Amino acid sequence: MAQDQENAQDTAQAAGEEQAQAAFGIEKIYVKDVSLEIPNAPHVFLQRENPEVGIELHNSAAAIGEGVFEAVITVTVTSKIEDKTVFLVEVAQAGIFQIRNVPNEAIEGILGVTCPNILFPYAREAVSDLVTRAGFPPVLLNPINFEALYLQQKQQQQAQAGDAATTQH
Repeated sequence: MAQDQENAQDTAQAAGEEQAQAAFGIEKIYVKDVSLEIPNAPHVFLQRENPEVGIELHNSAAAIGEGVFEAVITVTVTSKIEDKTVFLVEVAQAGIFQIRNVPNEAIEGILGVTCPNILFPYAREAVSDLVTRAGFPPVLLNPINFEALYLQQKQQQQAQAGDAATTQH
C-alpha cells in the first residue's frame, strides 16, 4: 500500500512538472494579406532595362488569447525602372503560436526571432510565386537574420529610452 502511494505521488509530481514545462507550438500558418500591382501594364512588359528591386520587411506580434499569439511578417517588394513602378508585391504572412509557461521577458524574443524565422520561408515562396504569375522573373529573397534584427531593434529602443531620460533631466 505504501508503494502504491509513492507511485501515485511520483505520478502527480511528474504531471505537475509537465504542466510547468515550457511549451511552444504552431497552431496555424496562413497568408493574412496579399497584394500585387502592375500599374504600368502592358507597356512595362516591353521595357528592356533591368529594374531596380527594393525590399522592405516588417514584423509584429500580438496576444490573441491566454498563451496564444499571432505573429505577422510583411514583405514589400517594389520594382522600378527610373521613376515608373514595374510591380509592387506585398505579402503579410501570419501564424498563430502557442507559447506557455515561458517567462514574459522571453516571450518577446520568441515573437521577434523564432516566429519570424518560421514564417519567412512561406512569405518568400508567396512573393516569388506572385511575381512569377505576374509575368516577371522570380524574386528570390535572401535569408534574414531575425536575431540580429531583433537585437538591433532592442538597442535602438534602449538608446531612445536613454535619450528620453537625458532630455527629462
